[in-house]
Amino acid sequence: MNDQNQSKPKQRPEETPKTVLGGTSAAKSSSGWKNLFAKRWVSPAIFMAAAAIIVTLMWIYQGADTKPTAGKTDPSEVTQGDTTVPQGKDEDVLEVIAANESIHWPLTDKTVLKEELPFYDEKASDAEREAALIQTGDKFSPHMGIDFVDPSGKSFDVLAALSGKVTYVEEHPTNGNSVEITHEGGLVTVYQSLADVTVKKGDDVTQGTIIAKAGRNDLERDLGIHLHYETRSNGKAINPSSLIQE
Repeated sequence: MNDQNQSKPKQRPEETPKTVLGGTSAAKSSSGWKNLFAKRWVSPAIFMAAAAIIVTLMWIYQGADTKPTAGKTDPSEVTQGDTTVPQGKDEDVLEVIAANESIHWPLTDKTVLKEELPFYDEKASDAEREAALIQTGDKFSPHMGIDFVDPSGKSFDVLAALSGKVTYVEEHPTNGNSVEITHEGGLVTVYQSLADVTVKKGDDVTQGTIIAKAGRNDLERDLGIHLHYETRSNGKAINPSSLIQE
């Protein structure tokens, strides 16, 4: 009996099966990430990279949104300062004022002055329209009047171009001291960048009356002392030169 017991093979203890599905590799990877994030320089580096990406995307978006529009402005609606005025037809105005008095330049002697900035005329050539654009920062807007300067830099008298009633006298934050005179037929003459204004709202003025002197404004500060002159018919801007019958 003892021989039988001794002849029986000894059974080996069952071995626990090993996991062969990458457990060791995953553990090493997890440990590697933990060691990486434990380093002090990693988090700031990730933050700076993310911030750089966000700033770059904002810069690209802003650049695409603020491209200059020189030569591509819709002529049906144009801007002078912060006032939006569509362009009108001068023929309709001429019929009205011809029955009363001819409109004059709001100047004592136009020949001694210089037209520094012309009117943006949709009928003009590309070069002429480009010359009549105002740049404010990185944006361009059409010039809805004519700017006059004295080559010597001196001030000069500003006259009422036509008889009418003063309907607006204000100091505008960008256009400077401004005066508007309303005439028969819905025509309005606009005078900006003024100094020493001598009229007030409600005054009746006759053609040739001195209403102010040329001054300065913030919108066109580079011009120095000058007069910005506009003509509007029922709210629509008209080239002042087209209304002068010489």
